[in-house]
Amino acid sequence: MAHTSLSRRTLLRGFGTALALPMMEAMAAPAAKTATANGATRMVFCYVPNGIIMEDWTPKQVGKLGEFQRIMKPLAPVRDKLTVLSGLTHNTGRALGDGPGDHARAASTFLTGVHPRKTASANISLGISADQIAAEAIGKQTRLASLELTLESGRQAGNCDSGYSCAYSNNISWRSATTPNPPEYNPRIIFERMFGNADPTETAASRARRERYNRSILDFAMEDAASLKAALGATDRRKLDEYLTAVREVEVRIAQAEKLAANAPNLATLAPGFEKPAGVPVDYAEYAKLMFDLMALALQTDSTRVMTLMMAREGSNRPYREIGISDGHHGLTHHRNNAEWIEKIAQINEYHVRQFAYFIQKLDSIQDGDATLLDRSVIVYGSGLADGNRHTHNQLPLVIAGGGNGQIRAGRHIQFPNETPLTNLYLTLLEAMKAPAGALGDSTGRLNHVIDL
Repeated sequence: MAHTSLSRRTLLRGFGTALALPMMEAMAAPAAKTATANGATRMVFCYVPNGIIMEDWTPKQVGKLGEFQRIMKPLAPVRDKLTVLSGLTHNTGRALGDGPGDHARAASTFLTGVHPRKTASANISLGISADQIAAEAIGKQTRLASLELTLESGRQAGNCDSGYSCAYSNNISWRSATTPNPPEYNPRIIFERMFGNADPTETAASRARRERYNRSILDFAMEDAASLKAALGATDRRKLDEYLTAVREVEVRIAQAEKLAANAPNLATLAPGFEKPAGVPVDYAEYAKLMFDLMALALQTDSTRVMTLMMAREGSNRPYREIGISDGHHGLTHHRNNAEWIEKIAQINEYHVRQFAYFIQKLDSIQDGDATLLDRSVIVYGSGLADGNRHTHNQLPLVIAGGGNGQIRAGRHIQFPNETPLTNLYLTLLEAMKAPAGALGDSTGRLNHVIDL
């Protein structure tokens, strides 16, 4: 180990393959120790549609986090690494004279803070999103400037909500006022983007050859891995083995999902009105776990530092039969105070949080130098609607997971004055990402009490 020093950008290479490595002791050689001790900060946004039953979400006390309400209980094991925020608003999500279309506005304004132009044609207009401001500032430091993912595919054109283009409902990441970043729903394609060769021509050749011989991505990089392993200390050899095993497991699960999908019964019968893409696990929890594992690998290898995930598209009417709910999600949210419907929505809300909790706990188990990936990260989970029945855009449900490299004082519930712009939070978090922005959407300034700068 005394003679081995690895660059943070070291890759395992093979035909059409380039695997980034996780943080290792060999990357913390004396010359690199300072940089490693202050590792890169990651930013992730996870979006849930259709609002949340706020009575079962909001902690009862402001200040130190105590007992969670039922929806947030799956996050209890990482309570000390969470910051719950109340009082934040997206005024730009309201009608402002445009009439119906709250779902399209909820998703489109979530990271932009800009009121969308009401159109179902190609002349969409919005604004750059917070994640893309970060990607623009730090994206050149990683292989992928950002990753945009979703757990439910959706159209990018046509009318999806009362005269609003589907582009508004199905995207939360926007590169510019007229250019959304459509999220990817197929785990295979995401895996290829992360671990295939950056040369588009070589990637295509790699994929064809691998399919022809039924070989793993890792098969092409094992010679390079074996050579590297011989030069590493015991701790790093174990860490490399664990990492390669994790990559292999994800790859195998993707292949299994594709095989099952090819032989699955008619999904139109299982879930009427829900279009399930080929190659995706039928079970929502398994699908979410696979995607979160891919996200963890992307952060662990520093392949990207900026990601967004839509747990479902805004206005989604997906049924959750795996937890005994055959009614569509969106339809249930218009409950008109029906107690049975409210209970089902709360169960769906808790089910989403349970998947998110898996991701957060996984990040907390992965070391990145002298901290965990969760300690290094700023992960925002929330919705562009509070009450889905009344389509309210204030007092939004939001929680930050992670410590932002020591910049976030977690373990708290912070109550801001009602109507405080949510974009003020994003300005604050962009500072933590070393991607400062003078303004974002309807922002009026940075928030106090969230990060220590």
